[in-house]
Amino acid sequence: MGPLMTPVARPERLYDREAEWDRLVAFVDDPRPGPAIGMVTGPRGHGKSYLLRALARATGGFYFCGQQAAQAETLRFLAQQFARRAHLAQSPHWTGWRDALLDLVTTGSGSATVVVLDGLPELVRQSPGLPAAISDVCRSLRHAPATLPPLRLVLCGSTTPVMRRLLSASAGWVDDVLEIMPLDFRQARALWGIADPLLALRVHAVVGSSPAFRFDPAGDRPPDTAAAFDPWVRRSVLNPRQPLFWKAVHLLDGVTETWDLAACHSTVAAVAAGHTMPGEIADRLDRPATDVPHILSCLTERGLMSGEPDAFHPGLIHYRVAEPLLAFEHAVIRPYRFRLLDADDSEIEEMWQDARPVFERDLAETHFAQTCREWAARFAAPDTFGAAPASVLSGSLPHPPGPPADVDVVVRGRGDGRQGPLLSIGLARWSDPLSTSDLERLRGSLADLAELGEDVGRTRLACYGAAGFSPELKRAESDGEVLLVSPGQLYGDGP
Repeated sequence: MGPLMTPVARPERLYDREAEWDRLVAFVDDPRPGPAIGMVTGPRGHGKSYLLRALARATGGFYFCGQQAAQAETLRFLAQQFARRAHLAQSPHWTGWRDALLDLVTTGSGSATVVVLDGLPELVRQSPGLPAAISDVCRSLRHAPATLPPLRLVLCGSTTPVMRRLLSASAGWVDDVLEIMPLDFRQARALWGIADPLLALRVHAVVGSSPAFRFDPAGDRPPDTAAAFDPWVRRSVLNPRQPLFWKAVHLLDGVTETWDLAACHSTVAAVAAGHTMPGEIADRLDRPATDVPHILSCLTERGLMSGEPDAFHPGLIHYRVAEPLLAFEHAVIRPYRFRLLDADDSEIEEMWQDARPVFERDLAETHFAQTCREWAARFAAPDTFGAAPASVLSGSLPHPPGPPADVDVVVRGRGDGRQGPLLSIGLARWSDPLSTSDLERLRGSLADLAELGEDVGRTRLACYGAAGFSPELKRAESDGEVLLVSPGQLYGDGP
């Protein structure tokens, strides 16, 4: 990319995304002649459309978002929007996308013609020939008169199999690809403006980091104290008169092509309840084990589920719901949905009191452990574990004669072509304070791992506690026996 020809102001309401904005502006303002195509992708609900609408406004560009419709209706909508933009007395009649794209090229008002087509997977579903039409038009524009501003076409779509296929086939005709990733838990706290780190973790366990939820009515009055959390959930998330109550349901819209939506909902519910491996999910759904991998793949391809190998058994995959609001919907809202539809405030309060233990046990506890792993992988100081982590996972290890022992945070270093050394093993506890008995459990796990042949020569024991630590455990930390990590440390606030 060359230097920017015209500064493009970043919108004030656009939270973070400085690097993404600068990259899009550089793409639009690249001084090289001829057409260029960029693709923007990423999970639903993390600001792609808002970012691109802002880009179109700032650059005098044309923005259009596809929706479920037949091609003829979509082209009519597009022609009407084009006519308003071009101040035409009547809308043009386009018989196909090639005609539409050739007319859209004339909408430019600056050094380049910026055209944004959002909802690309849906547009391609209704018009399979769209990619070929785009390629054909761009080829013809390479021989256009020099007086015509160069086309900068931005194609956008959420993570779906259709989008993945387009990306894999686009190497020959797409000039740039930008993936909009979810904000991390620290950015989410700043987005919501929550000072209390424990409260920030609770809110994040409900709504995650989507800017779309922050600028929903639920974000108008975010909780500012621990006592305000329950009223905020009842008022904003469990209230069927608020948009957020319905949004998680729509996260699964269009998620299936060959697999039924009901099975996807039940799979999400099973994982949200702690059944994280395919065999456990199949038992929960009472479906053949061969069905579940296809369902999990379908959800994972859309960024709604993620799978991670077990730290000690790489052949075992643990799945988790990647979007917290989707997990909250299936663990908390779904069992009460039809009662909530006509419930008054007192009934909503009663249902939340019943569901609150489920939230704490199945969602907040799991979310806290995942946040601790993210901290260890991305935010821990360089000397925390003695070396840079190569992986941070959870794991279970055989512990005869008892059941397998779970380890919530397993940090490995690089291993020169083999399994890396264990830099740290740790327990994460959300509701109960950690004590020296937890430290003893970690010591026992470490001894078991040594017997299994793991490299434990420099393993650091760690306790991650949302509810605090016993005085004896704090003394053990002072003696260098254990690392203690509090919610404040996760967010970089200190002890």
